Amino acid sequence: MKIIDWIGNAYESLCKFPDSAKQEAGYQLHLVQTGEAPTDWKPMKTIGQGVKEIRINEDGAYRVIYVAKFEEAIYVLHAFPKKTQKTAKKDIDLARERYKTLQREQVKK
Repeated sequence: MKIIDWIGNAYESLCKFPDSAKQEAGYQLHLVQTGEAPTDWKPMKTIGQGVKEIRINEDGAYRVIYVAKFEEAIYVLHAFPKKTQKTAKKDIDLARERYKTLQREQVKK
């Protein structure tokens, strides 16, 4: 089972979700850890190759953006409440920057 590595403040952001959304996020990430797909997700090609978004609709809309293509871990890039139909540019930009940083670190290994 792959470990989960939280980038930046992604873990702290997820901890601010309501309890039901936190529980659902944990379950969905566990599915990813065991090699399964989350029940509701979409690819986030605008952020980077292999990046996916888990969609959680428990007491509101919440998103967890992660990448699982690396051998050693699942990297959670960002977790946030979704306020509008379209994902906010600031959320995409933050996840994209964290993904670029992660890729640079992977090259160094």
